[in-house]
Amino acid sequence: MGKKILVTGGAGYIGSHTVVELQNAGFEVVVVDNLSNSNEEVLDGIYRITGKRPAFEKLDCRDKEAMRSVFTKYEGIEGIIHFAASKAVGESVKMPLLYYRNNLVSLLNLLDLMPEFGVKGIVFSSSCTVYGQPDVLPVDENAPIKPAVSPYGNTKQICEEIITDTIHAGAPFRAILLRYFNPIGAHPSAEIGELPQGVPQNLVPYLTQAAMGIRKELSVFGDDYNTPDGSCIRDYINVVDLAKAHVIAVNRMIENKSAEQVEVFNLGTGRGVSVLELIAAFERATGVPVPHKITGRREGDIEQVWANPEKANKVLGWTAQESLDDTLASAWKWQVKLHERGIM
Repeated sequence: MGKKILVTGGAGYIGSHTVVELQNAGFEVVVVDNLSNSNEEVLDGIYRITGKRPAFEKLDCRDKEAMRSVFTKYEGIEGIIHFAASKAVGESVKMPLLYYRNNLVSLLNLLDLMPEFGVKGIVFSSSCTVYGQPDVLPVDENAPIKPAVSPYGNTKQICEEIITDTIHAGAPFRAILLRYFNPIGAHPSAEIGELPQGVPQNLVPYLTQAAMGIRKELSVFGDDYNTPDGSCIRDYINVVDLAKAHVIAVNRMIENKSAEQVEVFNLGTGRGVSVLELIAAFERATGVPVPHKITGRREGDIEQVWANPEKANKVLGWTAQESLDDTLASAWKWQVKLHERGIM
């Protein structure tokens, strides 16, 4: 029996891909998800890829007693990967209390329960939003944490501080904070991928839905930024590459491979790509046109950010492998599969 890992938000986009990689690496996985932005059928996709269905509990991480029952039911959980959170920048500006309540309370409950059940550590799903608009690009882990430009970004900063303060105060566990840049794409099998409820808040699912004709057109928020083509620049990382980093991180954490109790890693490709470049890359990779229009800037967006991933490359031995074109082709393959199944 492999080491037991709790994955909160494990039916979500990044969570489901991480569950696949954990199971492929021999871990026993327990998924907790309230299905607020995911679907239980994702577990079928995980099963078709790995031949194993993870244990699943439909619960909200904000319910502390329900979470305590999970640790009691599944004895011996050694580590947690905490994805469960609301995650859309634009939505967070409009609904800040939802974001603060969901993202902070869920983490507080886990940190309270970990010592009670002897959990060795937590891998926290953080974000490059903690850097705000960096003074120097590419941005590394030593860059200053800037005032957040959205409530979503602020919750990630606060959660990182809560974890660090808790461990500094003597909590008997470790933490690895993984600062993602922009995950995109889908599993190459097209059995799992990004499937947001309702109108997509993230760029690539909206792009693929526009290419499929489900949405009229993709809005590009601003073409007057100080970038080569005027559109925002991000570091787009393949979701499977990202998932594999979590397996390395959780192993490192529960096996005490670091002298530090809290470690921070950027997970990105090290390459900045503009929104307009991404659209062109999708059209090149798939041969499918993307109807789009330029609109005004969106509140909460930063101009440009991409990673210096050298620390993760050297310390974790992890690097992003998949090309942008292949990653976008996988996103389209997933969209086509959804359309064939009558889902989207």
